[in-house]
Amino acid sequence: MAPTLLELTASIVSSHAAMSELSTEELVQEIQKVYTTLQQLEGGAPEAAPAEETKAPVISLKKAFQADQVVCMICGKDGMKTLTRHLAQVHDMKPREYRKQFNIPSSQALTARKFSEARKKMAQDRGLADNLAKARAVRAANIQEKKAAAEKPAKPKGAPRKKKA
Repeated sequence: MAPTLLELTASIVSSHAAMSELSTEELVQEIQKVYTTLQQLEGGAPEAAPAEETKAPVISLKKAFQADQVVCMICGKDGMKTLTRHLAQVHDMKPREYRKQFNIPSSQALTARKFSEARKKMAQDRGLADNLAKARAVRAANIQEKKAAAEKPAKPKGAPRKKKA
Protein backbone atom coordinates (compact mmCIF):
# COMPACT_ATOMS: atom_id res chain seq x y z
CA MET A 1 0.00 0.00 0.00
CA ALA A 2 1.39 3.44 -0.98
CA PRO A 3 1.97 5.92 1.84
CA THR A 4 -0.41 8.89 2.02
CA LEU A 5 0.70 12.50 1.75
CA LEU A 6 0.23 12.91 5.47
CA GLU A 7 2.48 9.92 6.23
CA LEU A 8 5.13 11.17 3.78
CA THR A 9 4.97 14.64 5.33
CA ALA A 10 5.36 13.22 8.82
CA SER A 11 8.33 11.14 7.74
CA ILE A 12 10.13 14.02 6.00
CA VAL A 13 9.53 16.55 8.78
CA SER A 14 10.50 14.11 11.54
CA SER A 15 13.77 13.37 9.73
CA HIS A 16 14.47 17.07 9.38
CA ALA A 17 13.54 17.80 13.00
CA ALA A 18 15.84 15.01 14.21
CA MET A 19 18.82 16.74 12.61
CA SER A 20 18.09 20.35 13.59
CA GLU A 21 16.34 22.16 16.41
CA LEU A 22 12.97 23.63 15.45
CA SER A 23 10.65 25.77 17.53
CA THR A 24 6.97 24.90 17.62
CA GLU A 25 6.14 27.61 15.08
CA GLU A 26 8.96 26.50 12.77
CA LEU A 27 7.78 22.90 13.02
CA VAL A 28 4.22 23.84 12.06
CA GLN A 29 5.49 25.94 9.14
CA GLU A 30 7.73 23.09 8.00
CA ILE A 31 4.79 20.66 8.05
CA GLN A 32 2.67 23.08 6.01
CA LYS A 33 5.45 23.68 3.47
CA VAL A 34 6.22 19.99 2.99
CA TYR A 35 2.56 18.99 2.73
CA THR A 36 1.83 21.76 0.20
CA THR A 37 4.89 20.86 -1.86
CA LEU A 38 3.96 17.17 -1.91
CA GLN A 39 0.42 18.06 -3.03
CA GLN A 40 1.79 20.20 -5.84
CA LEU A 41 4.17 17.43 -6.93
CA GLU A 42 1.32 14.95 -6.95
CA GLY A 43 -0.68 17.28 -9.17
CA GLY A 44 -3.35 18.28 -6.69
CA ALA A 45 -4.06 21.85 -5.66
CA PRO A 46 -3.05 22.84 -2.15
CA GLU A 47 -5.96 22.95 0.28
CA ALA A 48 -4.86 26.04 2.14
CA ALA A 49 -2.16 28.57 1.42
CA PRO A 50 0.28 29.22 4.25
CA ALA A 51 -0.61 32.17 6.44
CA GLU A 52 1.09 35.49 5.82
CA GLU A 53 4.08 36.22 8.04
CA THR A 54 2.97 39.77 8.77
CA LYS A 55 0.04 39.64 11.14
CA ALA A 56 -2.27 42.52 11.88
CA PRO A 57 -1.66 44.12 15.28
CA VAL A 58 -3.94 43.02 18.10
CA ILE A 59 -4.01 46.56 19.51
CA SER A 60 -3.38 50.03 18.12
CA LEU A 61 0.00 51.71 18.48
CA LYS A 62 -1.43 54.44 20.72
CA LYS A 63 -3.03 51.94 23.11
CA ALA A 64 0.02 49.65 23.13
CA PHE A 65 2.38 52.23 24.68
CA GLN A 66 0.76 53.72 27.74
CA ALA A 67 2.33 55.67 30.59
CA ASP A 68 2.25 52.84 33.14
CA GLN A 69 2.34 49.71 30.95
CA VAL A 70 3.20 48.31 27.51
CA VAL A 71 1.01 45.87 25.58
CA CYS A 72 2.41 43.38 23.05
CA MET A 73 0.92 44.06 19.62
CA ILE A 74 1.40 40.42 18.58
CA CYS A 75 -0.35 38.50 21.36
CA GLY A 76 -2.05 41.28 23.34
CA LYS A 77 -0.31 40.54 26.65
CA ASP A 78 -0.42 43.60 28.88
CA GLY A 79 0.91 44.80 32.22
CA MET A 80 4.57 44.80 31.17
CA LYS A 81 7.06 47.58 31.86
CA THR A 82 9.29 46.68 28.90
CA LEU A 83 8.80 44.60 25.75
CA THR A 84 12.33 43.47 24.91
CA ARG A 85 12.45 40.39 27.12
CA HIS A 86 8.89 39.32 26.22
CA LEU A 87 9.68 39.59 22.49
CA ALA A 88 12.83 37.49 22.84
CA GLN A 89 11.34 34.76 25.05
CA VAL A 90 7.82 34.38 23.70
CA HIS A 91 8.04 35.47 20.06
CA ASP A 92 11.75 34.85 19.34
CA MET A 93 11.94 38.35 17.90
CA LYS A 94 14.33 41.26 18.22
CA PRO A 95 13.09 44.80 18.89
CA ARG A 96 14.19 45.92 15.41
CA GLU A 97 12.02 43.22 13.77
CA TYR A 98 9.07 44.18 15.99
CA ARG A 99 9.42 47.86 15.06
CA LYS A 100 9.61 46.98 11.37
CA GLN A 101 6.59 44.65 11.47
CA PHE A 102 4.31 47.27 13.05
CA ASN A 103 5.95 50.44 11.65
CA ILE A 104 6.92 51.70 15.10
CA PRO A 105 9.23 54.75 14.88
CA SER A 106 12.67 54.46 16.46
CA SER A 107 11.85 57.48 18.64
CA GLN A 108 9.17 55.37 20.41
CA ALA A 109 10.65 53.54 23.40
CA LEU A 110 9.56 49.94 23.91
CA THR A 111 9.08 50.65 27.62
CA ALA A 112 6.38 52.28 29.71
CA ARG A 113 6.96 56.03 30.02
CA LYS A 114 6.75 56.09 33.85
CA PHE A 115 9.21 53.17 34.06
CA SER A 116 11.74 55.02 31.88
CA GLU A 117 11.34 58.21 33.90
CA ALA A 118 11.82 56.34 37.20
CA ARG A 119 15.01 54.67 35.90
CA LYS A 120 16.34 58.02 34.67
CA LYS A 121 15.65 59.67 38.05
CA MET A 122 17.31 56.79 39.91
CA ALA A 123 20.42 57.09 37.72
CA GLN A 124 20.58 60.83 38.34
CA ASP A 125 20.16 60.38 42.11
CA ARG A 126 23.03 57.90 42.20
CA GLY A 127 25.26 60.17 40.10
CA LEU A 128 25.76 57.59 37.37
CA ALA A 129 26.13 60.28 34.68
CA ASP A 130 29.01 61.89 36.61
CA ASN A 131 30.71 58.52 37.10
CA LEU A 132 30.38 57.81 33.39
CA ALA A 133 31.88 61.20 32.48
CA LYS A 134 34.85 60.57 34.82
CA ALA A 135 35.44 57.10 33.37
CA ARG A 136 35.36 58.48 29.83
CA ALA A 137 37.88 61.19 30.75
CA VAL A 138 40.27 58.61 32.25
CA ARG A 139 39.93 56.41 29.17
CA ALA A 140 40.60 59.35 26.83
CA ALA A 141 43.72 60.26 28.84
CA ASN A 142 44.98 56.66 28.61
CA ILE A 143 44.46 56.64 24.85
CA GLN A 144 46.36 59.92 24.52
CA GLU A 145 49.27 58.49 26.53
CA LYS A 146 49.43 55.42 24.30
CA LYS A 147 49.39 57.59 21.16
CA ALA A 148 52.17 59.78 22.55
CA ALA A 149 54.26 56.73 23.44
CA ALA A 150 53.78 55.26 19.97
CA GLU A 151 54.79 58.52 18.28
CA LYS A 152 58.17 58.73 20.08
CA PRO A 153 60.92 57.78 17.63
CA ALA A 154 62.61 54.49 18.41
CA LYS A 155 66.40 54.30 18.59
CA PRO A 156 68.00 53.22 15.32
CA LYS A 157 69.32 49.65 15.39
CA GLY A 158 72.88 50.45 14.34
CA ALA A 159 73.40 53.35 16.78
CA PRO A 160 76.31 53.01 19.20
CA ARG A 161 75.48 52.51 22.85
CA LYS A 162 76.79 54.64 25.62
CA LYS A 163 79.30 52.89 27.85
CA LYS A 164 78.83 52.96 31.58
CA ALA A 165 81.76 54.38 33.52
